[in-house]
Amino acid sequence: MRILAVDPGEKHIGIAISDPTGLIANPLTVLKHLSRPIDAATIADIAQQNQVGLIVVGESLDEEGNPTPKSRQAGRLAEAIHEQCGLPVNMWDESFTTKEARQVRILMGTTRKKRMGHLDELAAAVLLQSYLDNNFGR
Repeated sequence: MRILAVDPGEKHIGIAISDPTGLIANPLTVLKHLSRPIDAATIADIAQQNQVGLIVVGESLDEEGNPTPKSRQAGRLAEAIHEQCGLPVNMWDESFTTKEARQVRILMGTTRKKRMGHLDELAAAVLLQSYLDNNFGR
């Protein structure tokens, strides 16, 4: 089963997808944030096109693991996505995914100039890989 990951941000939404076995996460695309209903419909359409069986939405938690205002926004997006497509939507802690994505680009040898762009789809892949590793134990 393919799993789609959504890393919501203020300006962009990173999207990643797993391979058909549900073991390996791959960056897919970046959406420009427009509005919750439009974003949810676009994500639902991507899920349908890719025959996804589950969607994981990243939520930012504080140091004690409590919800933040951003995580509540992510929760409302998750609800809207579920309403659009009817697929199960799970929340997953996305803390530090952008930092990890930046580190991955450094390890890949990407030049500083090329690292300046947004990392949203790569952060979504880090989020999804964390979810896959934790739930399907590799």
